[in-house]
Amino acid sequence: MNLLNKTISNIEKIDYSLSKETQARLDNLTKPTGSLGRLEEFAKQFVEITRIKNPVLNKKVIFTLAGDHGIADESVSAYPKEVTTQMVYNFLNGGAGINVLSKHAGAKVIVADLGVASDFKNADRLKNKKVNYGTKSFLKQPAMTQEEAVKSIEYGIELFEEEYKNGIDIVGIGEMGIGNTTPSSAITAIITGKSVESVTGRGSGINDSSFEKKVKLIKDAIKFHNPKSDDAIDILHKVGGYEIGGMTGIILAAASKRVPIVVDGFISGASLLLAYLLSNKIKDYIFASHCSVESGHKVILDYLGLKPILDLNLRLGEGTGAALAFLIIEAGLKILNEMATFESAGVSNKS
Repeated sequence: MNLLNKTISNIEKIDYSLSKETQARLDNLTKPTGSLGRLEEFAKQFVEITRIKNPVLNKKVIFTLAGDHGIADESVSAYPKEVTTQMVYNFLNGGAGINVLSKHAGAKVIVADLGVASDFKNADRLKNKKVNYGTKSFLKQPAMTQEEAVKSIEYGIELFEEEYKNGIDIVGIGEMGIGNTTPSSAITAIITGKSVESVTGRGSGINDSSFEKKVKLIKDAIKFHNPKSDDAIDILHKVGGYEIGGMTGIILAAASKRVPIVVDGFISGASLLLAYLLSNKIKDYIFASHCSVESGHKVILDYLGLKPILDLNLRLGEGTGAALAFLIIEAGLKILNEMATFESAGVSNKS
């Protein structure tokens, strides 16, 4: 717990000392006040987070964390568990959606094994932070031990800190893990207090009978474990996932270094809820990249008061939404840094 506690203690409240100056510059650019809408909002928030007057995105990083789930053995996914391993190789070979979109956004992808149920051969670029070989099925037993829950979060912190030495201007989080919408729905229901039905979707495309089974399974597990709704470690330990814990750690670590965090979809959102329980200061460091098709994701965003940047009917995960949002956030920064003021351009302002 030492690394986790130290990281949390280093998270500061946002310093708004540059807000007025940044807003004044945005208002003095050659355009009607506020006419570039949320692009201006993104630029201002970025300055507030980083305390840099003219920030640029030279080093964009997306972490894609992988882990397997024992609950997948209960037929809650349309795909078999071995797809997690296969997709990790696909990430490493550059063939996945996140590889294409991160390249488009000019971002580096770091792939990490937090708890895949198999070992990897000839995978030098894979970050090995394996807590265990997949979680347990949390229907009648905890998904992981409390020690493993803490370890998964601290491994996420380590991943961020290792890369931070090379420089990170903005960080995105994403994941891969067959069955991981099920723990995410459980986490969301527990923390927000919303019904299981309202936060549960069809994940990878399950049929009606599997969906009904998924909802009942989550309800039964929550009743059986009775996790404390304000205790992130207890929730992660009882119904979570290793990659979810890892993303929680990355969020906390990035906030402790004042690095803006772009959260992807539903599973990333579940990790955000856990991070929020550990330190509510992290909320102001967050950009919500998009609103997922998964119903629970909107519940998370509404609960935290976050407005998504994009709404494109995405539901892939991996960090794909974060990669796309990087481009929008960067556009806002370019407006702030590169657009002329009325004075510098010799353009008359409104009278």
